[in-house]
Amino acid sequence: MKQLWVWREIDAPAELLWALISDVEQWPQWGPSVAEAALDGASLERGATGTVTTAIGIDLNFEITDHVEGRSWGWKVAGIPATEHCVRSLGPDRCRVGFGVPWVVAPYLAVCEIALRRLEALATKAKADQ
Repeated sequence: MKQLWVWREIDAPAELLWALISDVEQWPQWGPSVAEAALDGASLERGATGTVTTAIGIDLNFEITDHVEGRSWGWKVAGIPATEHCVRSLGPDRCRVGFGVPWVVAPYLAVCEIALRRLEALATKAKADQ
């Protein structure tokens, strides 16, 4: 399926951004449309399932459809292909983070832009706290 992408270069290690985007407990911190999320199992991997509560209080089931540890993951939400999440290292303290969405939901890229800004703020804070 054709994806449209938004990207942001962030002055932080790729490992830090991967930790933020792959930990379901962190999703509400950076995802504007996520109020809560829970995995049914112990780890985010292909085939994992769980529930995401939207910002407007609707609970939806999800399934992880693609997963490359440390690099990317994608999912279906309520059985519908949704966002792809990607982290690429640009060196020890810089990375590129991106979200891809099916072209039929292109307006959702605006929400993804907000998520990228929030991720950058979280990464900057985490680096400052070290």
